[in-house]
Amino acid sequence: MTAHDAYTVEPWGLTETSLDLDVLARAESVFALSNGHVGLRANLDEGEPHGLPGTYLNGVFELRPLPYAEAAYGQPESGQSVINVTNGKIIRLLVDDEPFDLRYGDLREHQRRLDFRDGMLRRRAEWTSPAGRSVRVTSTRLVSLTQRAVAAIAYEVEPLNGPARIVVQSELVANEQLPAWTGDPRASAVMEAPLVAEQHTHNTDAKALLVHQTRFSGLRVAAAMDHEVDCPADFQGEVESDPDQARYSVTTVLQPGQTLRLVKYIAYGWSAARSLPAVRDQVAAALTAARFTGWDGLVNEQRQYLGDFWKRSDIEIDGDMELQQAIRFALFHVLQAGARTEERAIPAKGLTGPGYDGHCFWDTETFVLPVLTFCLPDAVAQALRWRHSTLPLARERASQLGLAGAVFPWRTIRGEECSGYWPAGTAAFHIGADIARAVERYVRASGDIDFERDFGMEILVETARMWRSLGHHDAEGLFRIDGVTGPDEYSAIADNNMYTNLMAQANLRAAADSATRHLHEAGALGVNTEEMAGWRDAAAAMFLPYDDKLGVHCQSEGFTNHEMWDFDNTPPEKYPLLLHFPYFDLYRKQVVKQADLVLAMQVRGDAFTAEEKARNFAYYERLTVRDSSLSACSQAVIAAEVGHLDLAYDYLAEAALMDLHDLGGNTKDGLHMASLAGACIALTAGFGGLRDHDDHLVFRPRLPSGLSRIAFSMMLRRDSLLYVEITPSHATYELRQGERMTLMHDEEEVEVVRGRPVSRPIPRPVPLERLHQPPGREPARRHAQSGPNVGSGTEPTLHDADL
Repeated sequence: MTAHDAYTVEPWGLTETSLDLDVLARAESVFALSNGHVGLRANLDEGEPHGLPGTYLNGVFELRPLPYAEAAYGQPESGQSVINVTNGKIIRLLVDDEPFDLRYGDLREHQRRLDFRDGMLRRRAEWTSPAGRSVRVTSTRLVSLTQRAVAAIAYEVEPLNGPARIVVQSELVANEQLPAWTGDPRASAVMEAPLVAEQHTHNTDAKALLVHQTRFSGLRVAAAMDHEVDCPADFQGEVESDPDQARYSVTTVLQPGQTLRLVKYIAYGWSAARSLPAVRDQVAAALTAARFTGWDGLVNEQRQYLGDFWKRSDIEIDGDMELQQAIRFALFHVLQAGARTEERAIPAKGLTGPGYDGHCFWDTETFVLPVLTFCLPDAVAQALRWRHSTLPLARERASQLGLAGAVFPWRTIRGEECSGYWPAGTAAFHIGADIARAVERYVRASGDIDFERDFGMEILVETARMWRSLGHHDAEGLFRIDGVTGPDEYSAIADNNMYTNLMAQANLRAAADSATRHLHEAGALGVNTEEMAGWRDAAAAMFLPYDDKLGVHCQSEGFTNHEMWDFDNTPPEKYPLLLHFPYFDLYRKQVVKQADLVLAMQVRGDAFTAEEKARNFAYYERLTVRDSSLSACSQAVIAAEVGHLDLAYDYLAEAALMDLHDLGGNTKDGLHMASLAGACIALTAGFGGLRDHDDHLVFRPRLPSGLSRIAFSMMLRRDSLLYVEITPSHATYELRQGERMTLMHDEEEVEVVRGRPVSRPIPRPVPLERLHQPPGREPARRHAQSGPNVGSGTEPTLHDADL
């Protein structure tokens, strides 16, 4: 089975109709459940076979050494890696003493379905043991979006062709053995047995609890489980535990037509500071609350939460049902990544896998938070408060580097820099401006002035101080920022990276504006009028490199003078280039890993004319190889803006299907949250033409030939909900909450009043000659996809009634 045909095409869910053990790890990522605090990979209930076991708690990591060939001042001393904590998913089954293991016997049916509307993973299997006994096993798994520490599983087993002795073993297991590290830098380092047991307890009912501490980072982790059993026959239940395992066993004999039902409640907690009794009691309390709510209560809470989310956040697509499914898949996983982080980071893989060691990058602020800003603003505030909480570490890092203000880490879990490679790590100073931009966007969209005063302004001030000390005015008075790395990691340690300089410019202005609005609080931070004037002067004098001969902006100063990469003699198997060529060769050639200047035109479109955008896009399109999953979404946005609508459609599909089609070949390590969020941006900012550079929302909608309609909603000022519907000929704006608002449609100012939708015509697109990409790196041509159940109202066969 290929990644392309692994799942049915349907509008509101994802169904796997058979089990392919060769791609088990990929499916474990795709069907993962999370709430931003607890993450469960979609390992089979019985634990084996597995691709990559994974249970994660946001912020729980282990320290590991960062080896260097040579010592150098300012290098991070240790790294941080997410760890697989105590696994509470395991429910083993024995049928007449034979283990339910899909590698043996006869698997007659196996289906799993993730429903985006209720957030539950359902499984149904019919299996005949080597001895000929047949059983039906069904399970439903959820990670609660309303009770932060809680997950639950409803598990049922029914014999089909005769009486069977059934033993169900529900377990907590710490320090599971993990597959060996592949050496791929996009994967994670393997952490063997990272947990040291502190306490294991069980009682005579059906409860058990394990408490562990990480060996080096000193974090205390607790996991607990409790159970409810519904069985028509007599049964025996018993619980036992040891330092790394707890087990609750249920034994009975069932006749055909009889069903044993086990509901398992799981609770997690961790702390870097609280005592063992405190963490233990916290988990016990969460477990008690889950039991009080009950399985039906948890299910109802989940459905209500997601029902509210989809009412305000759905993106509708007509004309391509596979893309509709992919976009809802993307929104669902972005929601899962950010819903309950509560002052923790949003990692690049969310909590779906250990890729990139579970680190948070600039991906969060540049791709994920723009989506959440307009559908889940509280999650954005929480993510930015986490950044604010790391300011002491960022100031310390700036001081170590001889800079003022704060230097946020390129990759981290807790706030310390964890990149051991300077050119692609610390030198990517643009992350400070990315964070500042997220602050500015959130405050503008939400109107949360209290957040700006208490948290946001300090981030803006400290990052502005960093830029003012990192850059300098040259002899001609221009403000230069030399020796930095922009988004394109194939062009490191460059002078005056266009994206970096434009983002720093916006950062400096935003800091001055915010400090002016909050003079008292700014004064407490030591800001005075002279410092604010210095920020504005630097912003006004920012050097923006331009090649007069070619008529394009330079990605960085001198970039367009570099030798061209030999694309014609680079075979497809040599991509991604970073795995086959030395960085020194990449750094000195014109080859672009991911959208850099193109991204600058997206986020700072106010700094370019329409003609400049078109020329720039055409030039960099033939250099960009998209060896990063962060590229296609931004290329989609600008392709749509400059009129290459079908090319934008191709790039949108690539971003949206990055994981469902496993286009990067590394979905097994976790989902690409930035690409998933970027696909949503490609629709709203690309075909919706949404820009939010100032207080007015601007829409310049255009649709490609493959789509007949898109629609999306946006939360604004927390009390307004704007619904936008776009067809090839018209755009309609409807205020579904709130009283009135003003927006821009193309160049026209439009006032929208609640209850009175406003429609405006869309100009017919002018056909353009298709642009060329590097040989072999063209995006796949998109043709609208549909499935047999699309539009019919029918759903796949796995329903609540089956469970």
